[in-house]
Amino acid sequence: MKKTQIKKYQRLLSVLLLLSVLLAGCANHDILAADVLPPTEGEANANEAIVDDEAERITNMVTIVVSLLLLASLVGLVTSRLRLPYTVGLVLMGLALSLIRGENVIIIPPELFLGLLVPPLIFEAAFHVKARDLWREFPQILTFAIPGMLITTFLVGGVVAFGTGFSFPLALVFGSLIAATDPVAVVALFRSLGVPKRLEVLLEGESLFNDGTAIVVFNLMIAVAVADTVMIDPLNSVLEFFLVAGGGLVIGFILGALISRMIGFIDDALIETTLTTVLAFGSYIVAEYFHVSGVLAVVAAGLVSGNIGPRGMSPSTRILVFNFWDYAAFIANSVVFLLIGLQINLNVLLADWQVILWAILAVLVARAVSIYGLSWVSKKIPRSYKHILYWGGLRGAISLALALSLPLDLGPERSEIQAMAFGVVLFTLLVQGLSMKPLINKVDLIQKNEAQEEYQRRHARAVMARASYDRLKEKYQSGLLSAYIWELMAKPLKQHAEALSESVTEALHVDPKVEGDVIENAMRDLLHTQRSSLNALLRDGIITEEIYAQLVGEVDTALTQPRSNMVELMRQRNNQTIHGIMTVIVQETDVENVIASLNRLSIPVTRLSSFGGFLGQKNVTLLAGIPEGQDRNITNAITRASQQRVEFLAAKNSDEISETAVTVGGATIFTFDVERYEEL
Repeated sequence: MKKTQIKKYQRLLSVLLLLSVLLAGCANHDILAADVLPPTEGEANANEAIVDDEAERITNMVTIVVSLLLLASLVGLVTSRLRLPYTVGLVLMGLALSLIRGENVIIIPPELFLGLLVPPLIFEAAFHVKARDLWREFPQILTFAIPGMLITTFLVGGVVAFGTGFSFPLALVFGSLIAATDPVAVVALFRSLGVPKRLEVLLEGESLFNDGTAIVVFNLMIAVAVADTVMIDPLNSVLEFFLVAGGGLVIGFILGALISRMIGFIDDALIETTLTTVLAFGSYIVAEYFHVSGVLAVVAAGLVSGNIGPRGMSPSTRILVFNFWDYAAFIANSVVFLLIGLQINLNVLLADWQVILWAILAVLVARAVSIYGLSWVSKKIPRSYKHILYWGGLRGAISLALALSLPLDLGPERSEIQAMAFGVVLFTLLVQGLSMKPLINKVDLIQKNEAQEEYQRRHARAVMARASYDRLKEKYQSGLLSAYIWELMAKPLKQHAEALSESVTEALHVDPKVEGDVIENAMRDLLHTQRSSLNALLRDGIITEEIYAQLVGEVDTALTQPRSNMVELMRQRNNQTIHGIMTVIVQETDVENVIASLNRLSIPVTRLSSFGGFLGQKNVTLLAGIPEGQDRNITNAITRASQQRVEFLAAKNSDEISETAVTVGGATIFTFDVERYEEL
């Protein structure tokens, strides 16, 4: 191994060791202070009882989690059939379970939300946000996340204090805990309906940053409320806010850059996925240990990892990492929204309905002021965007976790504040969440593509006609239909199906985007089929792990290509004019790499049987079509894929056997002009 490679791995191991020690120290920094004296007999029995209780508690927790996941799967099936938002279905299921349980409401530690369920939700959202899109809207997002969050805190506090008689500090506590938005359900709906990307970035970006800033302000307001004073030191509060928020962002950026750098040194999909998991939870742990914002640390870590980390990953690893975080977010969302429903006691909500109505009114008013009053900062935001941003300000996991973490020092108003928080969360999820799709349709946010609709209409009719013909043919062949009826009906039905098929082709050519979408879907389906075939070949032992890894890498490379590249390559392949033929003679060991390189350039290539060889190795002859202007690109691709290398030739010299170093590899290329070219 080269010295540079040794040093590279030494640095990598050093960073891994440093991060491990740091995380271990943050997780339990009092471990060295443990009592090392041997326990007495009574202490030993007590310790055994504690261990048994802990084991039983852990077993019960695992059982509950598995049960919740099973419920989440069932809810997902039902909501997909009913076309309801998945998160709304989870909350309703949780409410139904809480009614069954009666007064025995599950008590959920806030640490469960903030330390275990929130990091994967926030990391996954930040991981998928493109830095370019975020930076383009960053001034507006930052305005919503900081000034908008502060306006919400004080305006909600003022309305609640006026309507409920709460002291202003207590009202500010409620205003700060309800200021964080949770657009999970809305963003999922956006993606399914094809809402403009800019609107999705605005809503999701606001949520990413105001989650952390709301927690910082919440802690400040708790300190004021516990001290029972309405006086807030502006200078110290601002300094503490920027220290806590900025510290979390710095830690997240540093850890995200370190992990992304490490991923660039590693070529193991499972290890790289594991490192992103360590980053998601580790950034939160480290930030909280240093008493800065753990949520903002996760946001920064996710942004850095999502925009830098994939550059050092292979296509197969990128697919695995993205799929893993989609699944992790699904699991966390499922548990969070089920627990929200389980935690809400409807009897308590009914008893406190008056203060809850004031809370809902305050939140709606504050959201309107924040969105409509601050949307002038960025480029002109359409009025329809403002309406969706306003109504899409749902509340969820963060607000619930903060409500559960309220200290007992707040007195009897603590339970009322929690009831108000639960009421607002329930209102936003059920009322605003369920009415979001009709509102999107009402404001004409989704631009209809007439060409796309016409293609879908014609395609559906063509499929119906073809299915009818196939069914008729099946009945005839099975003897259920007479020959006379078959001859009478088959010909016109077949002609009708063929005519509809031709009309589908015409609809495809009307709009290039429609054709591109169909090509992309077909290509991705074929690539997934190829991947499944490779999995079957590996499972049956027909190919080795090495061959599987190589071929899967080629398929995954095609899968991770941008849509425009895939469609353009297919169009070039169909429309390109071939003006020459290139004969390429390569060593047999290089042929697969050469063919893969030419396929990526969409160059038609045919493999021919050939004889001869060098040093006992066979060679292969390839015929490649040369499109206009592609000569140099093809030559460069072949050169890169068939690099020369040194091999040792055994030679017998008198009575001794020696080895001679010989340079082999490379390619021999001949080019011919053609007058006419056809692919058979």
